[in-house]
Amino acid sequence: MKLSEMAATLREIGVSPVKSLGQNFLHDRNLAKWIVDQANIGPNDFVVEVGPGLGALTELALTNAAGVLAIEKDRRLVKFLRDTFQRATLEIMHGDAIEFDTRTLYAQPKVKFLGNLPYYISSQLLMKFLEYPSPISLWLFMLQKESAKRLVAAPATSDYGALTLLVQFHHRVEYLRTVPASVFLPKPEVDSALVRITPRDPKELPACSYTLFSQLVRRGFSQRRKQLGKLIREQLPSWEDLAVELSLNTRARAEELSPPQWIALTNRIAPIPTEVSNDAPEEQFPVVDEEDRLKGAAPRSKVHANNLLHRAVHVLIFNPAGEVFLQMRSRWKDRHPLAWDSSAAGHLNAGEEYDQGAARELREELGIDIPLEKVAKLPASGRTGQEFICLYRGSYDGKLQLNLGEIEAGRFFPPTIVDRWIRARPRDFAPGFVECWKIWREKNP
Repeated sequence: MKLSEMAATLREIGVSPVKSLGQNFLHDRNLAKWIVDQANIGPNDFVVEVGPGLGALTELALTNAAGVLAIEKDRRLVKFLRDTFQRATLEIMHGDAIEFDTRTLYAQPKVKFLGNLPYYISSQLLMKFLEYPSPISLWLFMLQKESAKRLVAAPATSDYGALTLLVQFHHRVEYLRTVPASVFLPKPEVDSALVRITPRDPKELPACSYTLFSQLVRRGFSQRRKQLGKLIREQLPSWEDLAVELSLNTRARAEELSPPQWIALTNRIAPIPTEVSNDAPEEQFPVVDEEDRLKGAAPRSKVHANNLLHRAVHVLIFNPAGEVFLQMRSRWKDRHPLAWDSSAAGHLNAGEEYDQGAARELREELGIDIPLEKVAKLPASGRTGQEFICLYRGSYDGKLQLNLGEIEAGRFFPPTIVDRWIRARPRDFAPGFVECWKIWREKNP
């Protein structure tokens, strides 16, 4: 849409750009096409667009995408978009993107994000849609140039800060180009920039507690010119010794530390147990026959290597809203690392009964001890990893204490989203969970 056409359209629909909503409409069609091209949208992609405005990017995304969800806060623009783009593959959602439930996107096989973010709320929207783990595989953000420079900044530069570290922890960021203010109506006071963000391989950086990492980073940058050791003395009273050990300047400021160095600090406060000591005896699993009758016990490695029949438990924990907690399995698991699984799950140890194992797994993985109800027993098969599984359920209204040595991440999900997610992305899940979920849904349709 040309500049003159855009101005006429805005007059026709009675829209005067609202500064408080950050409304600046892109009128350069060639630039719009270039931006959408950077997302490499294909027929299997579902596109989420925040702030579609008059549809400059929406129209182009619709050309190749399997579907587009455009989230627009201004009711007048929602009506214009619905009248203009009457496509079966387009949904216009009237609402605030800050309140959008990103969990619904797991029901799409592949999701990409487009956003021309209002300057006044860009950081909040960034952190919301970049929350880890995410169903989104690529993000294209248009935002204020100064904000974009912070996202790609390197240590020891003026733009490097808390936002840099919090985004780069889980993502790779590319600064694609500066976008001049002249391509927008009305013309903003500063230039914008386009950044492309992709997920970082979870194993690329050392693991640590992201919650503690973010707390340390925010504290470290709370007084940028102050020495880091003085700001985090409460968490690290032995700062000087640790700084020497990590080859850091004891008088260093927050901006001088790289992401791996921040992670190292985090792990000194709350280390994650990642490996079993070589001196520790190997776990012994009960080995059973086709009727789940005990035959003896064998080491974990032998049970898995020889596909011996053995026993396991799965627990589904629900909150008062009826949502089920799912965990993403640790990156160190020997089977199905980083796959989504039941709230808590694990093998029975030798000499342990099913009820005992379920209670133990709940304590070890989620840090809770609650009454459990036995739901069903699943026969051993290839789909369960040759495990007889007893499935339990429980209810909990409180904060879970995730064992980060066992669980990469976790979140509560409405059951209907889980149903659609399994259909759309079956490979996201550990096979044993899928079998347990089928049984659960048969009993609780």
